[in-house]
Amino acid sequence: MAEEIERVYLLTQLPDLPPQAEAWRIEQGYLPDPPAGSQPGTYYEGRLRRKVSPEGKEAFIHTIKSGQGLVREENERDLDADEFAAQWPQTEGRRICKTRHKVAEDGLVWEIDAFDELPLVMAEVELESADQVVELPPWLAPHVVRELTEDPRYRNFALATEGLPAGHSA
Repeated sequence: MAEEIERVYLLTQLPDLPPQAEAWRIEQGYLPDPPAGSQPGTYYEGRLRRKVSPEGKEAFIHTIKSGQGLVREENERDLDADEFAAQWPQTEGRRICKTRHKVAEDGLVWEIDAFDELPLVMAEVELESADQVVELPPWLAPHVVRELTEDPRYRNFALATEGLPAGHSA
């Protein structure tokens, strides 16, 4: 598995985005069971994702993530439309839909997620190393409420299976 190093932030609202922002539509659902042989008590999520580019091109991906916090393990493989359609029903009741706005700036790609059925906007950025310093861009900084990197209640898996955490406010 590959490492994913990512910081996540709660936002007050969708900020005014720079002109280079791209909007992607994402539907994702979570599979019900961890893979055979998984370590008991290990945080695990198996995800199916359909993403649609700004040009309307679809891609289908199966992802397995484990761990929590800043550094997690991630393994992805592409699916074809038929594989995705055959597995998608397994995710019933564990799905989210969102618009992801991607903004490339200063060597990083910021991803701003606005969720369809939740009053929630989050920003995330993938990093090269766990100690990489992150400076919030000026268009984003005024909207950041707090960092959520170490809060598993705001992982997409938790949002799809449990909804917003009790007491959530942006």
